[in-house]
Amino acid sequence: MKKYPKELFYDGDLELLKKTKVSIVGSRRPSKYSKTQINSLASKLSDIGVCVVSGGAMGIDAVSHQGAGAQNTISVLPCGIDVRYPSVNKNLLDSIAKEGLLLSQFVLGEKARPYSFVLRNEIVVALGDVLIVGEADEGSGTMRSVEFALEMGKDIYVLSHRIGESKATNKLVQEGKAKAITDIDEFVYSLYPDAQNSAHSNTDEFLEYCASNPNYEEAVAKFPTRIFESELSGEILIKDGRILLN
Repeated sequence: MKKYPKELFYDGDLELLKKTKVSIVGSRRPSKYSKTQINSLASKLSDIGVCVVSGGAMGIDAVSHQGAGAQNTISVLPCGIDVRYPSVNKNLLDSIAKEGLLLSQFVLGEKARPYSFVLRNEIVVALGDVLIVGEADEGSGTMRSVEFALEMGKDIYVLSHRIGESKATNKLVQEGKAKAITDIDEFVYSLYPDAQNSAHSNTDEFLEYCASNPNYEEAVAKFPTRIFESELSGEILIKDGRILLN
């Protein structure tokens, strides 16, 4: 960063700052495709011990935090650490404060203002080893985060999108400023190759649990983000209130 904040306020587990971190940003109104892929990506990064950093906003930010799980995510706020903005994400931010980590350079009670989002975005980018952009339009606030990443010399990755969709990220790939993610597993293990062997050696607790055909509500309470991801991918089926492996 060209200029570091004089102080940072926090609520939660500072140990997360010691972990390997990846920053994920993107549109506040992403497509279903983008939400599904980012949820899966954040979940897989979290599974290998990588902490996901984002900005607590609606859309890609919220999906990133949810996919990683509250206990393994950092949310950087554009307001005081005690202010829940946006209010629609209050429960998510409360859970991150309890299990993960909230950060802010703004004093208690300060509300989000146009300039504070830019300052927030710079910290989000600075904390991660790389920047991942789920979806973005040209001229959007997300592209300011991209500018920060380019200035900091960080690698930028984007989801693969069809022609005419997410025009800003497609342009980044075209200009050679970002690399496209075409396979999530391959991408995760290319970033952190040492994690592949350990991940393969571990039993999948979730699949073992689902093999017992558990009650859906109990399963959601135990594996909320994984249930969501697996339903979307078709890995599991829900029938008569119970989980079935597909």
